[in-house]
Amino acid sequence: MSTTTADFLLIDNSNSFTKFALSSRKKIGLVRKLRTAELSAASLKNALVGWHWQATVLSSVVPSKGDVIADFLSPAPVLRVSARVKLGVGVDYPQPKTIGADRLANAAAAFAQFGAPIVVVDFGTAVSFDIVSAAGNYVGGVIAPGLEAMTDYLHQRTALLPKISLLEPPGAIGKSTKDAMLAGAVYGYRGLVRQILQEISKELQIPRRLPVVATGGYAELIAAGLPEIKKVQPELTLEGLRIIGTLNG
Repeated sequence: MSTTTADFLLIDNSNSFTKFALSSRKKIGLVRKLRTAELSAASLKNALVGWHWQATVLSSVVPSKGDVIADFLSPAPVLRVSARVKLGVGVDYPQPKTIGADRLANAAAAFAQFGAPIVVVDFGTAVSFDIVSAAGNYVGGVIAPGLEAMTDYLHQRTALLPKISLLEPPGAIGKSTKDAMLAGAVYGYRGLVRQILQEISKELQIPRRLPVVATGGYAELIAAGLPEIKKVQPELTLEGLRIIGTLNG
């Protein structure tokens, strides 16, 4: 089997999936992923076969799986992202150690690419908003239930509502149970995002439209109906890990 060598192995260990990427100091290369629930020493060995790298940068929001990754890579050092490492952005937050590593990586990438102020909306298992102030500091965020969490809850707790795959609804008035659920999820989340962004802008006292970048599994779907979102960056977290790795190594 052919081998590939890079400066960094970047690992984004999130609740649903774990992504792996090889990266130079300037650009992300190959990306692989596996379901976080299936992450083990054996699956890691398969996921990383043929890859060689100089240093590892890890963002983990699943502590038990983050430990599995670190143990698998031992004795090689692993840079675990936290507010204690160089991020390229300041941190103005009461308890910095409680900020999720993925949220810090997103803020680092968004600031490096778009400057400040900037808001990141991450449509993952939860939908999270992370804010970098005009001064270039991470100042906090907002967390709401994710799209799948809502639709799965409706399916699980009601006898007649089906499990659905999320996509653009045909209209605001559903002509079937499925279409009604799609309208509630997609239009409802667009409304949620728009309102939260308005409140963030007001609190930051930003008179113009606040720049917003989106990432995560449903970013494209929700952003399609939200002109407030400036850009969708599917690999924003990995990009942040590349930046953090470069700053710290």
